[in-house]
Order: sequence, then C-alpha cells, then structure tokens
Amino acid sequence: MTNLTAITYAETDLDAIAAHEGRVAIFVDAEGKMDLAARRVNRLTKGAVARLIESTRWEKMKEGEAVSLGYPAGMQADAVDVVRLERNAKGEAARKAGATLAKARGGKADTLMLCASLRRAEEVVFGFAMRDYVFEDHKSAESTRSGALKVMHSKPTELEAAAAPLMAVADGAHLTRDLTNEPANVLTTTNYAERLKAMENLGLKVEVLDEKALVKLGMRTLLSVGQGSDSPSYVVAMHWDGGEKGDAPLALVGKGVVFDTGGISLKPGAGMEDMTMDMGGSAVVAGVMRTLALRGAKANVVGLVGIVENMPSGKATRPGDVIKTMKGDTVENINTDAEGRLVLCDVMWYAQEKYKPAAMIDLATLTGAIIIGLGHENAGVFSNNTSFCNDFLKAAEAEGEGAWRMPLGQAYDDLLKSRIADMKNVGGRAAGSITAAQFLQRFVKEDCPWIHLDIAGVASVKSETALAPVGATGWGVASLNRFIADNYEAK
Repeated sequence: MTNLTAITYAETDLDAIAAHEGRVAIFVDAEGKMDLAARRVNRLTKGAVARLIESTRWEKMKEGEAVSLGYPAGMQADAVDVVRLERNAKGEAARKAGATLAKARGGKADTLMLCASLRRAEEVVFGFAMRDYVFEDHKSAESTRSGALKVMHSKPTELEAAAAPLMAVADGAHLTRDLTNEPANVLTTTNYAERLKAMENLGLKVEVLDEKALVKLGMRTLLSVGQGSDSPSYVVAMHWDGGEKGDAPLALVGKGVVFDTGGISLKPGAGMEDMTMDMGGSAVVAGVMRTLALRGAKANVVGLVGIVENMPSGKATRPGDVIKTMKGDTVENINTDAEGRLVLCDVMWYAQEKYKPAAMIDLATLTGAIIIGLGHENAGVFSNNTSFCNDFLKAAEAEGEGAWRMPLGQAYDDLLKSRIADMKNVGGRAAGSITAAQFLQRFVKEDCPWIHLDIAGVASVKSETALAPVGATGWGVASLNRFIADNYEAK
C-alpha cells in the first residue's frame, strides 16, 4: 500500500530555518502581512519575499497558490515556497495550499512547513498528505516519494492531535486509490478478498464468503456476473463495532467488479483498459472502513463488497437469460454489461436481511450515463429519504467532494418492465443512470433509508483534481467519514 508521507511536528525554531536543505514553505496573507517565520525568511533572502509581495504576480495569485523562489541566497534550501493564504482561511483554501506544496515538491525534497500563525494548519497538512500520492508499485525506477514533511508550529502537540483524524482519512483515501489503480492481473478477485481480510490487523472483523457460501445464500444474480470468469466470486463483510453495543449499524455496500469486459455484451476495445477501476465503489467502502478503524470511530458500521470479474466465455451469462435474485424476484438480463446492479442487488438484500441496518448507502461505478449528465465534477446521488440524503450532501459539500441529487419516480421504474420476468436489468438509453437506481431501489426495504451513489465520473479521472493526481481520486472516503462522524457516532 502507498504509505502516507512521513510527517513530524516540532515547535517553531527560527534559527533552524537557514540550515534546512530541502524546501521551506511560508504563508503570507493577501495584504502581504508576514508572520515571524516569513519575516525571518525574508531577512535571510535579503528581501526576496517582500519583493515578491510587492510585484504584480502576487496581486494576480489566488488564495492557496504559491510562488517558488529557487535556491535562495542566505539559505541552504532548494527553494522557498511562498503561499498566499489568509491566517483564518477556510478548510477548502487551506487544503488547496497544502496540495500546492505537495505538488511543488514533486515527492523528493524534504519540506519544512512554517505555519505557526495559521488557525487551520491541520487542514494544510491534510491537503499536503492527500496530494502527495503517486501509484508506482509497478515501476522499476526508484521511487519518487522519498521526501518527508516537517511542520513547525507554536503548539505542535495540539496540531498533531488535530491532524490525526484527518491523516486517517488520507490513509483511507490512499487505500482506495491503490485498489482502484491496481491492474486486474494483480488485483484478482482472490487477491482483493485477501487484502480486505488483512485489515483485521486494524481491529476490523472481516468475513469472506466464498462461492459455496454464496450459492447457499441464493446470491444467484451476483454469481451470474462472475460465472464467465475463471476467477471465483466473493462477498466480503467488514465490521467496525465502535458504537453502542446492540445499536443497528450503518451499512455501506460497494460494487467490486475487478475487471469488466461487458461479458457477452462485449465493450468496445478502445478504452477497455480503464475497466480496472470498475471496482471503485468497493474500494471506497474499504477506504472508509480503514479510516474508521484508524481513528477509532465511535460508530457501528458494516461494509460489504461484492467481488466478481465479468468475462465472456462458454460459461458466461447470455443476454436474454432470466436469473432469480436472493430476494426472489426474477431478472431478464437484457445487457450483460449492466452487471453492477446485479452484484449490488444481492449484497444489498443480504445486508438488510443479516444486519438490519439503520440505513444503507451503496456505491458503484455504475453507469456511463451519469458521466454524460454530471461530467467528472459530481457523483450522482439517489435516495428514498430526503433528510438522510441532505445529511450526506451536507457532508460532501463540507469536504469539497462534488455530489448532486438526481430524481427517482414511477415513470422511470416502469421502464424496467419485462415481458417474461419481474424486471429487466436495463431500461433503455433514456435516463440510464436513473433506471439503474430504480432497479436497485427494488431491493431496498420500505423502512430502510437508502442512498445510491453513482461514482462512475469521479472515481478515476484523466486530469488532476484539487487533492489528487491523474487516476483514482479516493472520492467519497472523506465525505462518508464526515457523514458518519456527524450522524452516527456516539458523542
């Protein structure tokens, strides 16, 4: 797993600044006001910081952006990064500033961050940790991530304590990114189940259900997706019991299709290599469960993932086949490339039957249609409960992770009617992401608040985001962690 950047915290020592040999980061507000550390750097560099502040370049900079002064005179540092940031900057700007510094260092040079005057310094550190990520497990060259971060602050012990739960979020997001970026010949279904089982060393209880157990439970639709592959299918349940004993858990359910060819309804060859990320929903569930364990969350949460591979073969499910779900409903499989909902419906039903959850959230890279509707800025949010949904949207907004509520309704549901079975697995081209959500809603019990998150557009991207490089983003770990902290943790 990609480890977090090594971070140490120390009391501000102005006399140590000149001798630091990596990068030095200072913070100056929009009006050009320098704190003690910035003034010391300005003096050491013979007024270079002041000249920057007086320039037109400074005037054009946005909050959270930085200018690097290379090989400054009077210092041993490789560079001084001058960040424009208000002392009481809000979380989003502070995180952006940290991400800017991580990107500037390129992973190698040790960074000395002088942030004694910042009120939300922990958010800067979090932004740094989130952006300082690169997936390089399969590169033969030397790692680009050899540098560390040293943070100087007037109250380093308090800052470290404030940053600790945020570091748990970053750690969980890194796991989500690693899993989503991993190629399918490495992250096989069995390897995936083993990696999740290994999280028992964090205090999670992890149960792996193999195909024999799934057959006994009647998870026929999930098994139908994986039957064309030589790789076995699994359901993995991860338990975190940090809340009151006996309290119903929140259930998180994730789609874990380690590779999706489309099955017999074969996808076009161009771009199929991206389908290693089709297990992104399950990776978010794994990342959230890791975060909860690392920070010792006072909540009861169960995370369940259905792990399969969708391949074409002589054993594969055919278009037109009718399969009975664990619930007992029958599904006419019109398109074997609409497989994620077949995985989720059985796991969702199992989650409700076994755990009687207080509420349930499923996550999946489910439809290309959601990308057409929302692009790569927002996940699609579908829900049967407005209050429950609004609580999640509030958490997502607070974390800066785009999420947009989409409609549900009977007219959309009617598009799933089948001539020969209880339902079809697709409703046609129109409103494809909505009819997919309607399919899933048929497997939600009336008394269970539910959210479906279609993360096809945000799980992995072709251009960098505020806190992530190109590739897997880890979207959802921060939002769900905050949602749980705000609504399900014992105070």
